Amino acid sequence: MKIGLRVDVDTFRGTRDGVPALLKILSENNIRATFFFSVGPDNMGRHLWRLLKPAFFLKMLRSKAANLYGWDILLRGTFWSGPIIGVKCGRIMREAAQSGHEIGLHAWDHHKWQAQVERWGVEEAHAEMGRGFEMLSEIIGRQPDCSAAPAWKCTGNVLDAREKFPFVYNSDCRGQSVFLPVVDGKQKKQPQVPVTLPTYDEVVGRGINAESFGDFILSRLREDAINVFTIHAEVEGIALENEFMKFVQKAESLGHEFCPLGEFVKNKSDIPACRMTRGALAGREGWLSVQA
Repeated sequence: MKIGLRVDVDTFRGTRDGVPALLKILSENNIRATFFFSVGPDNMGRHLWRLLKPAFFLKMLRSKAANLYGWDILLRGTFWSGPIIGVKCGRIMREAAQSGHEIGLHAWDHHKWQAQVERWGVEEAHAEMGRGFEMLSEIIGRQPDCSAAPAWKCTGNVLDAREKFPFVYNSDCRGQSVFLPVVDGKQKKQPQVPVTLPTYDEVVGRGINAESFGDFILSRLREDAINVFTIHAEVEGIALENEFMKFVQKAESLGHEFCPLGEFVKNKSDIPACRMTRGALAGREGWLSVQA
C-alpha cells in the first residue's frame, strides 16, 4: 500500500537537528515525503500555560515530554520571542527542497496559530500565512506546494484565506479520504488530504511505546482508504530516529511504498465534496478539524 509521509517541522531544534537526520534516512531508502515547515519565531515554550488544563498536563506526563522533546523546545520563547527559524535554518529547508521532497507551509508562528486561529478573520489569517509564504518561497526559490494547519486547527476563514495562495492542496484535518471541504454550507476550491493515522504523542503510554509504535502503525493501514502518516522532526528526527529508521525498513520489506501527499491528488478531477467540522480525538487536548 501507499503511505503518504508527512513531516511536520514545528521548532528551531526540530529544523536544525531533526530534519537533517530525516533527510539522511529518506535518501538512504529512496523515499520522497512532504515537509511542512514553520518559518517564523519559535515560541513553543509559551504552551506551558496549558499545563493548567488537566488533559494537556496528563498528555505531557504520558508522553514524557521533557525526555521526548527536550527542555530547550519546551521552554523556547517563554519569556522573549524565540529565533526566526527561517533565518537560522533556511539552508536546511532549501536542502529538503533540492532533495526532491514536496515542500509546504506549516505556519509563520506555530504557537500563535494554535492559540489564536479561531479568532482570526479572513484578512488576519491571510496576513499570518502571507508572512510565512513569502519567507518560505524566498528560501526554497519557488512557491511552496501546499499547506497544513498546526495541530489540525482550521476554520472557514482560514480556508478562504488559503484560496488566495496557489496551493495545490491543503492538509488541515483528520479524516479518511481526499475531499473538497464544505464549511458553513460553502464549498471550498482547494482539496484536503487529511491525516488518517495517529501520531506518536497521541498513543504513547496508552499500551504503545517507542519500540511497538511502528508495528502499531503498520497494523492500522487500510486498503479502502488513503494512508497518511504524520511524523515530527522533533520526535522521529531526534529522540526516535532509530525507531523511525527501523519502521521505514520494515514497511518497505513488506512491500509498502512511501510517497508525498501530493500523490493522492495528482491527476484527480473527480474529488467529492464533504463537510469539514470540529471534533475531538483521543490523545489530543482541545478541538481539531475533522472530515465529517
